[in-house]
Amino acid sequence: MLARKQEINLQLNELVDAVILGATYWLCHWLRFRGILSLDSSPEIPEWKYFWWALAPIVPLGPFLLELQGYYQYPLEKTIWRSITQIARAGIWLTVILAATMFLLKYELPSRSVIIFFVLAAPAALILKERIVVSIYKRTLRNGAIGERILIVGEPAKMAEVESSFTRSQRLEITVVGRVPLATDDMAPLVNAVHEHSVGRVLLAFSNIELKVVQKAIEACELEGVEAWLCADFIRTSIARPTYELFASRPMLVFRTTPDISWALLVKSAFDRASAFLGLVLLSPLLLLIAAIIKLTSPGPAFFKQKRAGRHGRPFTMYKFRSMNTNAEMQRAELIAFNVMSGPVFKVDADPRVTGFGRWLRKTSIDELPQLLNVFFGDMSLVGPRPLPVYEVEKFESASHRRRLSMRPGLTCLWQVQGRNQVTNFSEWVRLDLEYIDNWSLALDFWILLRTIPAVIFGFGAK
Repeated sequence: MLARKQEINLQLNELVDAVILGATYWLCHWLRFRGILSLDSSPEIPEWKYFWWALAPIVPLGPFLLELQGYYQYPLEKTIWRSITQIARAGIWLTVILAATMFLLKYELPSRSVIIFFVLAAPAALILKERIVVSIYKRTLRNGAIGERILIVGEPAKMAEVESSFTRSQRLEITVVGRVPLATDDMAPLVNAVHEHSVGRVLLAFSNIELKVVQKAIEACELEGVEAWLCADFIRTSIARPTYELFASRPMLVFRTTPDISWALLVKSAFDRASAFLGLVLLSPLLLLIAAIIKLTSPGPAFFKQKRAGRHGRPFTMYKFRSMNTNAEMQRAELIAFNVMSGPVFKVDADPRVTGFGRWLRKTSIDELPQLLNVFFGDMSLVGPRPLPVYEVEKFESASHRRRLSMRPGLTCLWQVQGRNQVTNFSEWVRLDLEYIDNWSLALDFWILLRTIPAVIFGFGAK
């Protein structure tokens, strides 16, 4: 019941915020058009019909981007500063989308002051609405007008542990009206408590789970028409996050160590492919020039192809500009003694196989640009663990190292922006990759992309 209420509240919040964003944008134009507010010397600006197109990305995408930043989560516990930072991050993405729309569709916003007013007014309007709603909601909860009555059933120690873990906002939204110890398959105490307290949800809390008792409790709740929520922390995991799925009509408790399928991942995939396509188009003259220089300065093909391990270790062909001589792979065995990396990865300082022009390509990371093709084809992402050759993955000594293969490999990653070749310990490299996987978000991807630009331009950590 509470979960469904939260889902409905989320949708209502998003709808109201969409209206607020659209109305604020219109109001900013109206105030500027009437001359009530002004930041520039122009006495007049065009009428509304030259501005309305921006509503198309602002109204639907504004609340969606706010949701991706966690803006609608835990409203009763959030600070105003937390809300401001979430709105700011969503605003950055919305600005990028508006700019891309203007560039691709050749639209214009004739007055910059309208946008400036909107950037200042929209966050204030959103926060004002949030604070008003939270204040009214808290007052109503304290008065007992709303809130859910639940029953906790199970082992006494476990029931107390579960109840003590309730957050401050959960204590406002939930009232525990009864606690029923349950050690046998006699369900009479449970049924009587459900009748007495008129609850809609029963929380089952067991430490040493007895399947027969739990089954009987769930059946009793089913017959009474109330929800049964089973506390599943009797299965201990250190990293994996449990979710519930249906597979072949059978209920499954799923433990994932990577981000679940979500709108955020779909946005990441769409952004990857669109950016790769745009990059290939805009950089095509540079790519052709680099390919020609490679052909003129050293014998052999302009591109280097190698089998790399993709998501879950699935091999794919990765493309790079060739920066070594053509027999580099055969010379690898002669240089094993000079390997500076621990673990299965092979790296050599001042690698003699690298050509003169190839050294500059590596310093600037331009040799990686053909991997935009891999991103466009879906084998790679813009941000993710760097793909390793298949033969290096086969030499992984620790099972935990393979967890870095659980996400699609990328052009750049935490390792790339935190020193690249200065990291010589493979375990540290893996640690950075797992840190990225465990904390993944669109905001983290955006931060890594921003950090990659100066790392590439100034060659931080590159050799």
